[in-house]
Amino acid sequence: MDTQALKESWHLVARSGDQVPLFFYSALFLMYPETRALFPVSMANQRDRLVNALGHIVSNVDRVDDLVPFLQQLGRDHRKFAVVAQHYPAVGQALLATLQHFLGDRWTPALARDWTAAYGLVAKVMNEAAEESAATTPPWWEGEIILHELRAPGIAVIRARLNYAYAFRAGQSASIATPLRPRMWRFYSFANAPRRDNTIDLHVRVVDGGVVSTALAHGAQRGDILRIGAPVGDRLTLDANPPRDLLLIGGGTGLAPLKALVEQVAYEGQRRNVHLFVGARTSRELYDIEALSKIDIENPWLRVVPVVSNDAFYSGEHGHVGDVALKAWHGQDVFVCGSEEMVHSTVARLLDAGVPPEQIRFDEFTSAGGRAQ
Repeated sequence: MDTQALKESWHLVARSGDQVPLFFYSALFLMYPETRALFPVSMANQRDRLVNALGHIVSNVDRVDDLVPFLQQLGRDHRKFAVVAQHYPAVGQALLATLQHFLGDRWTPALARDWTAAYGLVAKVMNEAAEESAATTPPWWEGEIILHELRAPGIAVIRARLNYAYAFRAGQSASIATPLRPRMWRFYSFANAPRRDNTIDLHVRVVDGGVVSTALAHGAQRGDILRIGAPVGDRLTLDANPPRDLLLIGGGTGLAPLKALVEQVAYEGQRRNVHLFVGARTSRELYDIEALSKIDIENPWLRVVPVVSNDAFYSGEHGHVGDVALKAWHGQDVFVCGSEEMVHSTVARLLDAGVPPEQIRFDEFTSAGGRAQ
């Protein structure tokens, strides 16, 4: 298989931008109309995911150790869309038709063989991971909303009780779907460590154009049933040994996984000291400060510091949350979570101040995850 040819041909195809996923899905639905039911009514976000995922796969086609875990997770995750083994050949045929369309005269028999072989391997890895997962876990869990509070304009805190045991680690995320927006899944971080009562907490901020976040914050109510995918991600989870002190920096609802880490430390007993810095634009957006203050008072190893950036009447800390947090850094491991802009700017500040890169943990914004809408 000529991996360089695969990369170069995909680069040429990707130049056509939005026309690529548009052609692909048109071809798929025309050749296999039954597949249309697997996708949401609006395909806008789905088109972006296709191009991003294909780009990631092709870019790493010669780095098997990096690519296989990504494909395995992709295969497991696609179970929630009711994707089965019979769907992979249909997708492969539509993909080859798309490549041929955009490459024109550059589509040669040799390139067709390479793409066919490459897709066959991708489908094999994804399908095997999905089948292995199906032996032990459901495609999704159901969670009944037992609490829904609009804490600030456009920010809701939701608690749901799951129908089956759900094993996850503090700091992980999962894709969430609501019947208000069928077949539309978005990733959210859990705001709690695992509990005996099998409940999970979600912090949801409405984002511009975010149809799922809007539905969850303003449309969902107690008694509604959410679908929850399998937990993913370990970049914001705690290392068991050694139990190092922590400096946690959260912006907006990026507080959620950091609060989960605080809860985990509390369950483990006092093995670490924790500084939690909570950033918001105004004091009104410090939506969870009452609960955080209560945890702070109850635990001498914890210090919670709210920071606002745009509120002249606020009497507490002002400025960029990363700059304020840096004053408290004395060698602790640092966890950062928030919007993409907030994370990038905070990590840059930490590195400029001399914090070792290996001591900074944050979510990367990729096609496989990222912050949800």
